[in-house]
Amino acid sequence: MAYEAGALDATLAAAAGEDPALFAELRGAFRESLERQIDLLRRARCDGNWQVAALRLKGLAASFHAEPLLILAEEALDAAPGEPGVVRRLQGFLDDFSAV
Repeated sequence: MAYEAGALDATLAAAAGEDPALFAELRGAFRESLERQIDLLRRARCDGNWQVAALRLKGLAASFHAEPLLILAEEALDAAPGEPGVVRRLQGFLDDFSAV
């Protein structure tokens, strides 16, 4: 599932108001948090660590109204630890988000 500008960017824009520097800072913070959780998923070898990282992703997605990321986080919650397809789709979302 690819990143598409929409509700996430609207949420960031609403939080930043007319301040482009703040918008960039919020976007960067979102990206860093997303990178961190994907890394934790990659390294998770037990159900507990996998579930914690997936739940954090779900919280991040919900906080920023990122519906596609929310769907991917739900997939992660339903998957076995280390599921490469889930991690690959999340990385694709991150790559697309970072490219915009």
